[in-house]
Amino acid sequence: MKKRYIKFALLGLLAIGVSGCKNNKNQTVLTREISFKKEGNLKLVRSTNDSLIATLDIEIAEGEYETSTGLMYRSSMEDHQGMLFIFERESPLSFYMKNTQFPLDIIYLNEDLQIVEVYRDTKPFDPTPLPSRKPAKYVLEVNAGLVAQWKLLPIDRAEFTRINP
Repeated sequence: MKKRYIKFALLGLLAIGVSGCKNNKNQTVLTREISFKKEGNLKLVRSTNDSLIATLDIEIAEGEYETSTGLMYRSSMEDHQGMLFIFERESPLSFYMKNTQFPLDIIYLNEDLQIVEVYRDTKPFDPTPLPSRKPAKYVLEVNAGLVAQWKLLPIDRAEFTRINP
């Protein structure tokens, strides 16, 4: 009798714990926050006079899974951080904000790391495509409002270095 009561109580606790991890469509929801992993440093440089605009810690996305997921499912990012996407070759690219929980500025860069397109203050969870109008090889995502704060120009450029793990 006592063993039966303990099993019943444990099953009840398990059911309560599992139901706390479900959303209203009865699907399991990921509750662990994905943390930022510093993999390099990036400098934004004013092309007209080579002055430093900003320095960022960057996380690098270059594999298929990393580039397709990016900052999705994260709740925030510090202003001194960014995510740099690296693609194999320069081509027209398109990003969207589906499953991205906070607004971003999206900066497309060509193979010479010069800015070719910027989207400011993108809307969280918006599936609308945000295409580069010119070929790009890199994409930098930073918190919304930073492009305006830095007064970033279409002719400005970036420089980045990787750090050893």
